[in-house]
Amino acid sequence: MIGRLQGILAAKQPPELLIDVQGVGYEVQVPMTCFYDLPELGKAVTLWTHFVVREDAQLLFGFNTLDERALFRQLIKAQGVGPKMALGIMSSLSAPQFINSVQQGDLTTLVKIPGVGKKTAERLLVEMRDRLKDFGGADVNTGLPGVTPTAPAVVLVSARDEALSALVALGYKESVAQNMLKKTSDDGMSAEELIRAALKSML
Repeated sequence: MIGRLQGILAAKQPPELLIDVQGVGYEVQVPMTCFYDLPELGKAVTLWTHFVVREDAQLLFGFNTLDERALFRQLIKAQGVGPKMALGIMSSLSAPQFINSVQQGDLTTLVKIPGVGKKTAERLLVEMRDRLKDFGGADVNTGLPGVTPTAPAVVLVSARDEALSALVALGYKESVAQNMLKKTSDDGMSAEELIRAALKSML
C-alpha cells in the first residue's frame, strides 16, 4: 500500500494532482479542503495517501493530515459511501464541519452534498456518530528539507473552466455546477477561490 508521498507538486487540476517523486509522477485525487492548502507548483509537498484497487482502476487519494485521511477511511466504511462520494463530502465540508454536522444530527447540511440523498445522509448520521466520538489525533509536520523544486507543468485553462471541471469531478451535474459558478464573481479569482465560493453557496 502507498501510505505517503513526498515530492514536488508538478501539476494540479482540481481535484487531481501530479506529484513528482524522484522522476515518477503519481496522480492523486484530493478533497478541495486539502487542495486549498497546497503549496505553489514546483514546491515540495507531502501527502498522506489511501490506495484503492478496483477491477477497472487503481486510485490514489491524498490528504494534508493524518486526521483527514482517517476521516476518509471512516467514511468509505459507511454503507453506500464510496471513495468518490467521500471525496465530495470532504470537499464540501472540512473535517471539523462534518464532525459537527454528525454530532448535531444536521441532516439539512448533509443532503446538500453532491450524491448524498436523504437516506444516505440518515445512514451517515447513524453510522458515523459512534465512529467519530473520539476522532482526532496528532498531526505530522510535512516540511520537506532538501527537496529541490523543479519547473511546474503549465496548462492554459481558464479559472472558471477549471472550477467547472472540478465541481463535475466532485459529483455535481454540469448544469448544477454552472449555476453554482454563476452565483460567484470570477473577477480575478483563481480556480480554487471559485470552487470554494461555489461550494459555500450550496451550504
